[in-house]
Amino acid sequence: MSRPAFPALRRGNPRVALIEGDARHSYAALESRIEAFARGLLGEKDHSTGERVAVLMPAGRDYVTALHGIWRAGGIAVPLNVAAAAPELEYCLAQAGVTRVMTSRKHPIALDPVCKRLGIEARDVDDVVGACRQQRPLPAVERSRPAMIVFTSGTTSKPKGAVITHKAIGVQVTTLIKAWRWTRNDSIPLFLPLHHLHGIINVLSCALWCGAAVHAMPKLDVARLCEQAAGGAYSLFMAVPTLYVKLIEHIESLAAAQRKAVCDGFRRMRLNVSGSAACPVQVFERWKALTGQALLERYGATETGMAISNPYDGKRRAGYVGQVLPGITALLFDENDQPVQKETVPGEVRIRGESVFQGYWNDEPATRASFKGGWFRTGDIAVVEDGYYRILGRSSVDIIKSCGYKLSALEIEGVLLGHEAIAEAAVIGVPDDTWGEIVAAAVTLKQGASLDLPGLRQWCAGRMSSYKAPRRLKVMDGLPRNAMGKVIKSALRDLL
Repeated sequence: MSRPAFPALRRGNPRVALIEGDARHSYAALESRIEAFARGLLGEKDHSTGERVAVLMPAGRDYVTALHGIWRAGGIAVPLNVAAAAPELEYCLAQAGVTRVMTSRKHPIALDPVCKRLGIEARDVDDVVGACRQQRPLPAVERSRPAMIVFTSGTTSKPKGAVITHKAIGVQVTTLIKAWRWTRNDSIPLFLPLHHLHGIINVLSCALWCGAAVHAMPKLDVARLCEQAAGGAYSLFMAVPTLYVKLIEHIESLAAAQRKAVCDGFRRMRLNVSGSAACPVQVFERWKALTGQALLERYGATETGMAISNPYDGKRRAGYVGQVLPGITALLFDENDQPVQKETVPGEVRIRGESVFQGYWNDEPATRASFKGGWFRTGDIAVVEDGYYRILGRSSVDIIKSCGYKLSALEIEGVLLGHEAIAEAAVIGVPDDTWGEIVAAAVTLKQGASLDLPGLRQWCAGRMSSYKAPRRLKVMDGLPRNAMGKVIKSALRDLL
């Protein structure tokens, strides 16, 4: 084939693909610009086989042009975090062996020193489009070829570059379009970072595949989001739990008439999705009380795409990520690498299927270690209850081994969020000579609230077993999080 098969991206399609401020870009106009970019990127070459080209810009026409243009030229796109520090960018650029970085004049990022050290060329998207001088045919791109190197969150170790093929992208996108009932009449805001699959696949690619409209927001503006929701701009909404918390706080601060308009706007949408981190039950319930929307929580990984989801039709269970999506195979395995046979028995989630990544770029040892018998080892521990998966946490950071028990940090966090003084909570295990590990909690407090360890332990009595109650407490101004809202628990260890 000549390009990834996004059916809506074609000449002659007049439908609006992107809304960027006051500008509206049709699918036909995007298609023309993508082709020009691909030819400008190729120059005199016939094929950009395997060249790694980084994309460093927020949501908008330039991002779509660069991403799809790299694919059309036969290259491998490396989406990077626009909020990353220079050393983080340098690490990813060097790891992936990037030769060129695509940027946008509308959203400049200081990159010159990094590019100079690595001998990398930085180009503006408009300049590449303008370099197109001839209408030569674009190369054929096999579906088995790598399309992207997406770096993992790096919450427990240095980020690794997951190689995702064109075929895997197609499988991931079409699976979600069917599961979540995407149509060309949908409209969705895009404010999620575009260096992770939540933004790239779940929002942008699903929309552009089926012909929906994307409202590109280079910078998150909660007040603007709520205004547009009240005005009926969106039919779908996808966010991380921390944003739902911010939305709830903002909505509850509004005057009664405004609050009703915003809540009614979300109520009219056909779907609200939460992902990339565990959604606390309290957030689920408060959002439903305000908007009538039962959040659809789902589960996936950079290496697998979305694998498990609460149903579009049917009960969405708070605290559960749902059931295995069609076409995906998932099982729980115990510590002896045997499949878990009984419900309610914890095990590691392992996944296989055509959506799974090819491997880690230039890291064969890590690739071998991540697979067992053809199954990708997610490192996440879960239980299945009444057919629904419930994530207990990461085997490395969220499973606390204390006094002979295996405790779920996520479960304890969920209870702590019920405390009237606590706004956010993160729980980890810290070494202890007597208990093996003890439960330690880092929290942020609601305005004007105070909390100490004796008071917290007294509150926990009767709400959780005594061995689950935190034995160490750290009150913080804010929890360390990555771009997708996940708490970086490794950063808490020294503090606790």
